[in-house]
Amino acid sequence: MADRIKILGGRVFLPPEVAQILTSSPKVVIPASRHQLADLSLGGEESGQFEVGYEVPGKGRVVEAKVIRARNGVAVNYMEPYMRRRDPDCMVVADSGPTDKSRFSERFEGSFQDMRQEVFDWLGRQEVLVLPFMAGKTELGCDALLIAPLNAAFFATGLADLQGMIPENEIPEGFHPRAIIYLAPPFRHTHCQGRQIVIHNRMEGLHELFSLNLYPGPSAKKGIYGVLLSIGESEGWLTAHGSTVQVVTPYDNIVTIMHEGASGGGKSEMLEYVHREADGRLLLGVNVVSGEKRFLTLNQSCQLRPVTDDMALCQPELQGESRKLVVTDAEDAWFLRINHITHYGIDPQYESLTIHPPEPLVFLNLDAVPGATCLIWEHQEDEPGVPCPNPRVILPRRMVPGIVNSTVEVDVRSFGVRTPPCTRENPSYGIFGILHFLPPALAWLWRLVSPRGFSNPSITDSEGLGSEGVGSYWPFATGRKVDQANLLLRQIQSTPGTRYTLSPNQHVGSWKVGFIPQWIAREYLARRGGAKFRPDQIVPARCPLLGYTLRSVLFEGTQISHWFLEVDTQPEVGPEGYDGGAQELSVFFEESLSCFMEEADLDPKGREIIQCCFDKGSVTDYEKLL
Repeated sequence: MADRIKILGGRVFLPPEVAQILTSSPKVVIPASRHQLADLSLGGEESGQFEVGYEVPGKGRVVEAKVIRARNGVAVNYMEPYMRRRDPDCMVVADSGPTDKSRFSERFEGSFQDMRQEVFDWLGRQEVLVLPFMAGKTELGCDALLIAPLNAAFFATGLADLQGMIPENEIPEGFHPRAIIYLAPPFRHTHCQGRQIVIHNRMEGLHELFSLNLYPGPSAKKGIYGVLLSIGESEGWLTAHGSTVQVVTPYDNIVTIMHEGASGGGKSEMLEYVHREADGRLLLGVNVVSGEKRFLTLNQSCQLRPVTDDMALCQPELQGESRKLVVTDAEDAWFLRINHITHYGIDPQYESLTIHPPEPLVFLNLDAVPGATCLIWEHQEDEPGVPCPNPRVILPRRMVPGIVNSTVEVDVRSFGVRTPPCTRENPSYGIFGILHFLPPALAWLWRLVSPRGFSNPSITDSEGLGSEGVGSYWPFATGRKVDQANLLLRQIQSTPGTRYTLSPNQHVGSWKVGFIPQWIAREYLARRGGAKFRPDQIVPARCPLLGYTLRSVLFEGTQISHWFLEVDTQPEVGPEGYDGGAQELSVFFEESLSCFMEEADLDPKGREIIQCCFDKGSVTDYEKLL
């Protein structure tokens, strides 16, 4: 073991705390391959089942998760339904640097420094796994390490997929971690009232993350996202919260769309082919009042070339003469939510990829049996008859057909919002038409308020119209809202070649639509060559915050009913129901934006745009501002 530490220490700059852990630990494993990691996830159990548990003072042994060896990978299930999706308040900041986030000292008793040392001491008594990886993949990213108890190897396997592991014999000389994740599950019970907590400690030259839970969403996924946002904030670049896809039309034209939005806003779905009925038609919507159904025919879908699924690293130095946004993927795998896949045949591509993968996958919150195939439509139940709303599979990019591994220029930045049904009797903000076009100033405002939206499946708190915060990545950022707002504004100002759209999912007025609006918008915009329309082809939406909508849409020979474009024309909604929803949306914007006007550091142009919102400006007023 001493020789192993010597080898690692010869290649890697080890902070003294890490050296202390490795020196004290009874066993240190630095995985040589992903295959070894997957095997370690079962803890050597021949039964195909393994419990991940820890001794907790005052509680005895607490089992946090069960790992099952399936034919196609390892399936992980958490004992507590609360641990099966991300807590939106899981982040705390421990250092004294600039932040708008709650600090450890404000939420929890005791000294962070004392707890930090206790974590190091605890890890030093465990058999540990050390995983070197590259956060962010590109030169804008950073060297990073995971220090975890060996029995949590499934967590390391997921992280290795998401961020790209560096095998032991490939660790480069001079590897210098700028970020380290310390995994210590028992401490959520002993120090954090059982909460799902990830602590960020920003030190000079090193960003520490203390992951006090085994669900990888807040740490292996979003925790590393926070590291990239912190680095970008200091260097003047962003990692957008969006999926990106090159859409290739049947005539070989290519339009690149980046779809942003809060969790549940349709980012992963933008990379999926449109879902069809058994007869091949598209179900446009079902009227929640009358039960009427409307269908569309699409003989040939556009080809999809995925670029990013969730974290789009923006590279401003690569902008060309087109002055469009340039992005690349900041991840090596995708954390796919599959709650909408409820039976066989809904998504043949993902079903095939996950049933017959070229190497074992990591599944979360799925009902699995040792030795059998884990099926992505068999979701774990939170309670009898209630399936977990957040089943996941981690899908490495290398397994995705048609994947684009280079940077791309973005033609259209789309924004997705989960919307409730809206009727005259029960007005709501579900007043979006299938497709809206936003002036850049208004697009910036939408990214500041980032509605979390209706019935969010990804997080524990999803009631009402709440804001996910700046860029919809704010829950993962460690700094100040105003700094991120200014970065977003400068990015939009510097990329006038990229255009902006807005699409709902779940409902369009009184019609239940699922994700069909963004799929239709994707097919339609690609065939149109982007989001360029003559003034006579678009009309201001009745609610100015929704920008413009189309006068009419002819989709593959079928005229889409105007009430799917202008919701106030739906007989179940009418102007009264629409205006009630518009008022709700207006109040939400004003409440979400007011905090920025109190910031002295807000960009003057940004202050102008927000004031326009407070003054009930028209869409043409927003046009004039940028």
